[in-house]
Parts: sequence; C-alpha cells; structure tokens
Amino acid sequence: MSRKDLLPDAGPVLSIRAALYRACRDDRAGITGVALSMGIDPDALQKVVNPKDRRPIAPEWIEDILSHTQDPRLVAALVRPAGALAFVPQPVPATREALRALADLLREEGEFVESLTEGAADSRWEPHEVERLRYHANQLVGRILGIVAGAEQAMEGCDHA
Repeated sequence: MSRKDLLPDAGPVLSIRAALYRACRDDRAGITGVALSMGIDPDALQKVVNPKDRRPIAPEWIEDILSHTQDPRLVAALVRPAGALAFVPQPVPATREALRALADLLREEGEFVESLTEGAADSRWEPHEVERLRYHANQLVGRILGIVAGAEQAMEGCDHA
C-alpha cells in the first residue's frame, strides 16, 4: 500500500472520489483501518478510492466510509451536485448564555445583511459580496444547528416519561 499522498493540497472543494480518498486517508485509522472496519481487503479499497483511478465503487462502500469516518468533506461532496449544503452540527449546551449569544449573533448578522442592501441596490452582486454572504449564512445556520443539537442531547439525557 502506498504511503504517497495522491491528493496533496486538494483544497476545500472536493469531488466525491477525492473526498472518499481524503476521508479514508485522513481517518485516524487510515485507509487500512477503514477497510478492516468495513470487512474488505485494504488493497481493494485503496484502488477504488484512488482519485486517479475510475473503478466503480459500490454505494454500500460509500455509506460505510461515511459512517466510519464522519468526514464533513465527504458529506459536502455528496450533496453538492444537487445544489445542497450539508451541516454537521457541533453540539453546544443549550444554555441561557448560548441563547443570548445566538440573539447577539442574529442582531450582528441582521446588521450585516442590512449593509448588503447597498450592494444589492444596483442589482449586481460581486463575487466577494456573495462569498461574504455565504460565509455569514453558514456561520448562522451552523450556530443554530449546534444549539438545537445541544438541546437534543440534553433532552435525551432526561427522563421524559
């Protein structure tokens, strides 16, 4: 099995095959560990996820790799062709302070969106404006989903008979 990285400096936007390779290679157990957890030959997995190869990959293998690695780059690569975004929430405690921080963030983001009205007035969006808007939207959605995930974790820990 090769120790040479076939995708150096791949960047944040990956194809599905590149994301599969990165997820397996970057996993703490490596490609061999992922293959063994899947119950398949490590050489077979190495060949299938090779970004320079075009061997077919079984959907079950993709599902198993995703289940084992939980790699957000793979999640993003799988939904991107449909024009979707994927969020894997990082749970934060749904405390009073967290909700206040979210309220502050909502105010700040509202001010940011208000500042964009000048850019939208001419009906021309510049790439940097769209990129900033996407960044702020992702931050906001991620924070909200994190608090929801934290609330769900707290709820699961309680007895709601």
